[in-house]
Amino acid sequence: MVDDTGAPIDRCLERWHAYARSPSPEQLDTLLHDEVVFSSPIVFTPQRGRDLTALYLTAATAVFMGAGPLAGEGGAAEPERFRYVREVRQGHDAVLEFESTIGDTYVNGVDMITCDDAGMIIDFKVMVRPLRAIEAAHQAMRALLERHSPG
Repeated sequence: MVDDTGAPIDRCLERWHAYARSPSPEQLDTLLHDEVVFSSPIVFTPQRGRDLTALYLTAATAVFMGAGPLAGEGGAAEPERFRYVREVRQGHDAVLEFESTIGDTYVNGVDMITCDDAGMIIDFKVMVRPLRAIEAAHQAMRALLERHSPG
């Protein structure tokens, strides 16, 4: 049942933070709209649809948080490795700044999330800095996706 109180983004982020603490594919199914658009600093073109977005978010969760089904033995996110440090939200939109590490590389980035009236994510954009962090994320995500791609 969807909570009818508060702004749509508040309901959406409550579920997103639950996913970030302990990721599972089932949680993404309840968060992502069928026609969600995902934009990444790694891939030039926006990725469209729930399945493709879930794949990229699951890989990003493994790379940035060390958690989730693609992280090997990962379950819950590692708070010493990934944390949200700032959050701005209004209506249907939120910007969540995060810090993480990939190996010994410091990562600073933002998740920009837009949801519909039901609190389903319709647009998810990730921006990362510095350049060294983008390069590390690209290498780690490519290796992870190649290991876990079908066929």
